Amino acid sequence: MSGQTVPIIINLFAALIGAAGQYLYKAGSLRLKEVPLYLNWQIISGAILFTGVMGLFIWAFKLGGRISITYPMYATTFIWGCVLGIIIDKEPWNSAQLVGLLLVVAGITTIAINATPTTN
Repeated sequence: MSGQTVPIIINLFAALIGAAGQYLYKAGSLRLKEVPLYLNWQIISGAILFTGVMGLFIWAFKLGGRISITYPMYATTFIWGCVLGIIIDKEPWNSAQLVGLLLVVAGITTIAINATPTTN
């Protein structure tokens, strides 16, 4: 296990939380005509989740995470966001989206597999 494994896992968890926050922003934005921003629990919850994401980034960097290795793992938020849209909102999807998501996975996997311990 490289010294980047735990920071990578933290960033993957941050991606899940970030996608949930993005979904809440979307849901809350649809209610803005009915509910003022300061009473919109979805937007407020999304902001809280994104604050948590920033805290996770800081934790990962504090543990020695290299930004060039750990931060690309946050790109899985694109995957989780698509999954949420397709499953919860029944959004349509197509083969081009699937290919794009597979390319994101391939890139992230390449970075993670080739992660090297930091040298000082």
